[in-house]
Amino acid sequence: MSTAPAASGAAVVPPLFRGLFDDAAVFPPGNLPVAEAVPAHLAHRAAPYAAAVGPLLCGAGRLGELAAAADAVTGSAGGTASDGTEAGGTGSRLRVGLVLPGGSSELGPALTAAAPFAVAGVELATRDAREAVAALDLLLPPDVPAAVELPRELLRGDGLEEVLDVLVDSPYRAKFRTGGVVAGAFPDEAELAGFLTGCAQRGLPYKCTAGLHHAVRHTDPATGFEHHGFLNVLLAAAETDPKAAAEILAERSGAVLAEAVRSLTDRQVTVIRNSFTAFGTCSIAEPLDDLAALGLLSPDLTSQEDR
Repeated sequence: MSTAPAASGAAVVPPLFRGLFDDAAVFPPGNLPVAEAVPAHLAHRAAPYAAAVGPLLCGAGRLGELAAAADAVTGSAGGTASDGTEAGGTGSRLRVGLVLPGGSSELGPALTAAAPFAVAGVELATRDAREAVAALDLLLPPDVPAAVELPRELLRGDGLEEVLDVLVDSPYRAKFRTGGVVAGAFPDEAELAGFLTGCAQRGLPYKCTAGLHHAVRHTDPATGFEHHGFLNVLLAAAETDPKAAAEILAERSGAVLAEAVRSLTDRQVTVIRNSFTAFGTCSIAEPLDDLAALGLLSPDLTSQEDR
């Protein structure tokens, strides 16, 4: 996979990383105030690395706050913003991903409340995959993608197979939680490998969330938590053998992972990104800086003046 600048000299975001980083700035542990998250997200979307950035993620209960913050930034007089998009007030420039931890009962009201925005996706947490699929089929506009998340305790043993079988027969992605604010929120290599390979065996796309804002597996020095690296997950995404996937997830050498990324063919990149579509990160800067440090992203794309 080429990570070099384009022939014209302009640096580009390689296909492996395009749209990979959903902006979860308002969620823990970042907890950026919504009033600050909106202008920060719009700055990301206007930066040279914008192709790597997905939608701004927002919980159902904060959509009113989000609309007010968007109005404060974009104004209501219309016109054209610095990134070339129309400034139409009430968040018309914002691509928003709706995060619904309260289940299907939140879906209808959230879609109504999100009318001022361009809804880029829905992430629905549930304890019943079939019920969630039925609600999405009933209420979700056909052009809006969705991901369904079940608690990890329900995805152990036969539970994982049952949930993935339900989702593979639907138009929706799976969602898996890869971290959080307590040690128990982080799955080990075997558990994550089981999810990744179960999806790969079925051709089921998925997104991940939490704990992946660094490229390489590591132990957080402040908390002692074991974090998966998003490069590890990308490289494991094409594996159908759980043991092979777990070995990739356990790799702690950035040099080894970077060389593996460089050796990917265009077809392998397509397979990987058709599987692992995105992950939520409360920091956009950290994953970009990691990629630049590993030589996988041009430093021209990550200069501090663009953030």
